[in-house]
Amino acid sequence: MFVRQMHYLVALAREKHFGRAAEACHVSQPTLSAGIRKLEQELGLPIVVRGHRFLGFTAEGERVLGWARQIAADYDSLRQERADTGGALSGTLRVGAIPAVTAAAPALLAPFIARHPQVKVQMLTLTSAAIQRGLDELELDAGITYLENEPLNRVRRVDLYLERYVFVTRADDPLSRRRSLSWAEAATAPLCLLTPDMQNRRIIDHAMREAGASVQPAIETNSFMGIWAFVRRGPWTSIVPEASFRGLGPGSDLAGIPLVEPVEVQPIGLVLSERDPLPPVAGALLKLARSPGGTLFG
Repeated sequence: MFVRQMHYLVALAREKHFGRAAEACHVSQPTLSAGIRKLEQELGLPIVVRGHRFLGFTAEGERVLGWARQIAADYDSLRQERADTGGALSGTLRVGAIPAVTAAAPALLAPFIARHPQVKVQMLTLTSAAIQRGLDELELDAGITYLENEPLNRVRRVDLYLERYVFVTRADDPLSRRRSLSWAEAATAPLCLLTPDMQNRRIIDHAMREAGASVQPAIETNSFMGIWAFVRRGPWTSIVPEASFRGLGPGSDLAGIPLVEPVEVQPIGLVLSERDPLPPVAGALLKLARSPGGTLFG
């Protein structure tokens, strides 16, 4: 019962709703509420701020939640490890990926699935800050994100590839015939860029400053789908990571021109928690990423 109560707390913190947390744990809401009340009685302290709906955790509850996350994660890892000793690895690999790498992520995750077909992979598109938080709170097994530009704490790192940037426009735009374009030239175009809260946009703004230019985009969006839609509609253009543009595949109606002066390069990598031992699924992903030629990145 104790481990189940830990899972109840973790689910409640994630869902912030008693009903959804109970559904995630495959129990009724009264069962989940009774389990948390019993834990409060056993520990002799209030954990949940009670009302007609979930209002959060008490200060004591936040500390208990930290232990609950660790206990629940260790228990799940133990179950995975026990299953692994008797045969194929199973369980769920939870990966957070920044929007700029979602098109490249299958180069790592597809070989992992081929090696471990009984493991279910969940990939969530998250900000770099949310990936750090997910690793800290044991909600993620791994992340694929920028390794520089903004700090990463308490993580193991594996370099995957170097990201470069391209200017994107319609294939019928005269600029599409250029072999390269300077950042200063790109700044004068009618741009559609990601919103300033996204790390990719902050990298672009930094590159513009390095080129002695400033950028005032006509349109801002928080998704690459929005960028593709506006550029296709025209007259807007954009600046995106090369991997995102390549993810459109061959025969696209858009053209990507390498940006120079300066050539902006950002290392992209796999990050995992420093905790030891790692969950078996996370350890298997780390082993694959580190193996020579083990993925398309290798």
